[in-house]
Amino acid sequence: MSGTKSGGQKTRDTNIKRHGADYYAKIGAVGGKKGTTGGFASNKVGADGLTGKERARVTGRKGGQLSKRTK
Repeated sequence: MSGTKSGGQKTRDTNIKRHGADYYAKIGAVGGKKGTTGGFASNKVGADGLTGKERARVTGRKGGQLSKRTK
């Protein structure tokens, strides 16, 4: 049953049974802590002199101006 929806559900149940109810939260936290870019919500100032929030605003503005949608 490998690669099927029911097989995935059984694997999920087994992982939760073996490792606890917060198994997927734990492995997600490991990946999040390994990130080094800071993300768009970061207050860390990057090489361009902008914080993550400022960079998100500038980037979003550029994308909005290039949008092909009519207003």
